[in-house]
Amino acid sequence: MTTLDRRLFLQIAGSAAFAPIAMTTPQSKKPRRYKMGLQLFTIRRPLAANRDETLKRVAALGYEEVETYGFDPNGVGYYGLPAKEFAQRLRDLNMTCVSGHYDLNKFAEASNDELNRYIDQCIEGAKVLGQSYITWPVLDETSKPIEKFKALVARLNPLGERVAKAGLQLAYHNHGYEFVEQNGQLPYDILLKETDPALVKLQVDLYWLAHDSKEPARYWFKKAPGRYVMWHVKDMDKVSRDYTELGNGTIDYTQIWPDIELAGMKHFFVEQGGNFAQDPMKSIEDCATYVKQRLLKSS
Repeated sequence: MTTLDRRLFLQIAGSAAFAPIAMTTPQSKKPRRYKMGLQLFTIRRPLAANRDETLKRVAALGYEEVETYGFDPNGVGYYGLPAKEFAQRLRDLNMTCVSGHYDLNKFAEASNDELNRYIDQCIEGAKVLGQSYITWPVLDETSKPIEKFKALVARLNPLGERVAKAGLQLAYHNHGYEFVEQNGQLPYDILLKETDPALVKLQVDLYWLAHDSKEPARYWFKKAPGRYVMWHVKDMDKVSRDYTELGNGTIDYTQIWPDIELAGMKHFFVEQGGNFAQDPMKSIEDCATYVKQRLLKSS
């Protein structure tokens, strides 16, 4: 084979090798199907009154995925049941549970041994439920000043590494104070800069971002593309700026939803902490209608 023949052969072979990749274009890629999720904190009162019937109603409304809030570390249980029994309740209703909010804020200034003991209990429960994420849900008032916040952020990478070794991931859930400047610094900027994206994922609460950030959601998505693996979806009242049912407030999710790929969103959860127009169950029904008609049809 001459040098010219060899070059021609390599060009043809190279083109053939790359042909399958070229055929897999964004246009031919099937859109991801997202399950409609619910953060169970929204219906904490109905769950306390009648757990099993409430879960049945949640499933009947079309929710396919839930996020827990509240955990009994000593009994490794959820909502008055051992983790194994609660997991079975969800399976019976064809619902999955990918994330849980755990009371990690109570251990923000505890010793590493205390924090690690608690996180190990969380890991045990999360695995029984089939969760992928252990989520830090809130900060106590003592952790909000900037220096205390920096100290807390410094603990997230080691904690995320411990969770990762168990086959799960740590996620951080924001509120509004992370977007309020302190001494010329934004706590959320510190969080993004000082934590490893592989170890600490982000659960973005879009209500609180809209409530307190001077920048829109897309600005933050561009700062950390692919890292916002979970979204909390809730609306803001036009007058009081309190929570309200989806579609009744000032947050237009049809404008945010197209950024799901930029953000890296894999799961979303409807949540409304209070200020219900009627009651929690009616609110999650109205929110489900909004999500089905306005968001999921486009994804």
